Amino acid sequence: MFQTIIDLWIKYDYVYMNGLLGTLILAAITVLVATIIGTVVAIMKLSKIKILDWITSLYIGILRGTPILLQLYFFWLLLPKIVPFELSDTACIIIALIVNASSYVAEVIRAGIQAVDKGQTEAAKSLGLSNYNTMRKIILPQAIKNILPALGNEYITMVKQTSLASVFFVQELMTAYKTVQSATFLAIPSLIIVGAIYLVVTTVLTKALTMFERRLKVNEQ
Repeated sequence: MFQTIIDLWIKYDYVYMNGLLGTLILAAITVLVATIIGTVVAIMKLSKIKILDWITSLYIGILRGTPILLQLYFFWLLLPKIVPFELSDTACIIIALIVNASSYVAEVIRAGIQAVDKGQTEAAKSLGLSNYNTMRKIILPQAIKNILPALGNEYITMVKQTSLASVFFVQELMTAYKTVQSATFLAIPSLIIVGAIYLVVTTVLTKALTMFERRLKVNEQ
C-alpha cells in the first residue's frame, strides 16, 4: 500500500497540487467577498431599525439552519434560471459558498464590534461624529483585532468545506481525487494522499494563525 501511494503521488502530483491551488484560491475568494457582505449584514443587524434587524436575522437563520450542500444545489439549479446572463457551474458554486460564509462572518463581525467598549461610541458622539463616521473611524478599526483571528479560523474551515464543490466538479482538491481515482481505480491510496494534504495544509495554517494571534496580543500590551 505504501509503495502504491508513493507511485501514485509521483505520477499524479501535479493533479493534486493543481487541486490544492484551486482549493486555496476558492477559500480565499469566498472569505474575502463574504467578509465584505458580512460586514454590511452585521452593521444592518446592529442598527436600531427593526426591519433591518428582522431581515438580517432571517438571512442568517436560513443560511446557518440549512445544510451547505443543499444551498449549493439550490444556487446551482436556480441562479442560471434567474440571472439575465450566463453563469458557469463554478460561478454558481462560488456564489453559494460566499453567501453561506457571509452568514457566519456576519456574526463574527457583529461580535467583534460589540466587544468594543461602549464608551468609545459615547465619546465619539460627544465629539459630534455621525454614526457612520463613528463606525468607520472609531469602532471598526478597534474591532478588527477581535475579528481577524476569527476570520483566519473561517478560512481554515472553508479550506475543508470547499471539498463539497467536488460534487459539481469545481476544480479543487477532492475533484483532483476523483480525477486520479477515475484514471487508476485506486480509491483508497488517492484518498490517503488527499487526506494527508488537507492535514498538512490545515495544520500549517492553524500554526500560522496561532502565531498571528500571539503577535496581536504582544502588540496590545
